[in-house]
Amino acid sequence: MKRLLTPKVRDIEDIWKLHIERIKIMRKDGNAPVDTMGCHRLADPLASPKVHRFQILLALMLSSQTRDEVTASAMARLKEHGCSIDDMINIPTDELEKILCPVGFYKKKAVYIQKTAAVLNEKYDGDVPDSVEGLCGLPGVGPKMAHLVLQIAWQKNEGIAVDTHVHRISNRLGWFTTSTPEKTRLELQKMIPREDWQNINHLLVGFGQTVCLPVGPKCSSCLCNDICPSSKTKTKVDKVEEETERQEIVKIRKISSKVKTEISAQKLVRTRSKKII
Repeated sequence: MKRLLTPKVRDIEDIWKLHIERIKIMRKDGNAPVDTMGCHRLADPLASPKVHRFQILLALMLSSQTRDEVTASAMARLKEHGCSIDDMINIPTDELEKILCPVGFYKKKAVYIQKTAAVLNEKYDGDVPDSVEGLCGLPGVGPKMAHLVLQIAWQKNEGIAVDTHVHRISNRLGWFTTSTPEKTRLELQKMIPREDWQNINHLLVGFGQTVCLPVGPKCSSCLCNDICPSSKTKTKVDKVEEETERQEIVKIRKISSKVKTEISAQKLVRTRSKKII
């Protein structure tokens, strides 16, 4: 990719906005797995509204710690078998496990799916809850899934969905330092305008799948490599500027330390003079 002119930005707000602009350029081709096999594409568009929403929830439950390709294949097998709440309640657990394999933690997810189907049937009239609280009360459903279900199934923008990609990239780009996806979500919601909450997950997930990989990120082809604190690709100009800034900081610290020492010495002299008097 063509290297962009590096602006002189120091404010974190300017930095993250610039990151987003450049990531959008890198994502314009829509060539990431999430673009073609993401959970928003896996429910049957011809199914009834209730079944459609349930299938969106199912896809998201399966997607946790699982590649999009594997999730899409499992959803295809489920729809071939029958993918409604009644279908999931009535299928033997061992048979459901076979359909889900090799989805990550497929045995545990098979149990969660059947328990969730039973709760939806008994408590929600066979539909998916339309609140974060209701969704997070379902077995195996956390905040990330809840916010995505609301966005995709109910067109509600209640919060940012943060998965491992979003958590990793936000910290790599230096927007903040957080230890968990939930803490990242809270920081992102402070930083990003509410009207953009719904798009940030899709944008960063695709970026994380194609460029900012978990291992071996493609820093050399990333348009953010000159303004990313984690970039492994630096030009000679970048290195010279960084070294100059480092030396200036060292000088300032030395001067500051010297001034503090002189002030302390002067205070000590005045104190001793008062005692003598």
